[in-house]
Amino acid sequence: MARSARQSKILELISTKEIETQDELARELRNANFDITQATISRDIKELGLTKILSSTGKYKYCIVTSGEQVISNKYITIFKESVISVKPAMNLVVVRTMKGMAQAIASFVDKLNISELLGATNGEDTVMLIFPTVTYANEAVVTLNNMLN
Repeated sequence: MARSARQSKILELISTKEIETQDELARELRNANFDITQATISRDIKELGLTKILSSTGKYKYCIVTSGEQVISNKYITIFKESVISVKPAMNLVVVRTMKGMAQAIASFVDKLNISELLGATNGEDTVMLIFPTVTYANEAVVTLNNMLN
């Protein structure tokens, strides 16, 4: 499978599970039908800028460390472009359709964009719903996200 799909899956896995080692990450990826080597995982971890932090359970886990002045890497934008099928308004909501299994990663990415007046996001397996206080803010977000796709 494509590198961007694999890296999207890695982002999804580390956001939903406490992955402590590269072996655990490899096992989870293999369970998701990705043929992976340790060298590839190591390269993906570096490209995605993952680091380990101490979790609330006392174990270390992979995560993306964020800061107030976070710069969105080109890698995330590429994953966004290759995973999103459509971005459409629905009143004060924005519906983002993704490839199957990519909605969690895309929802996480959109949260990092700090879009004006975004109240929240929720996702299923292939759909992300963004909630805005007004139709105007939702329409502005549609334009922003569609510009990223092009």
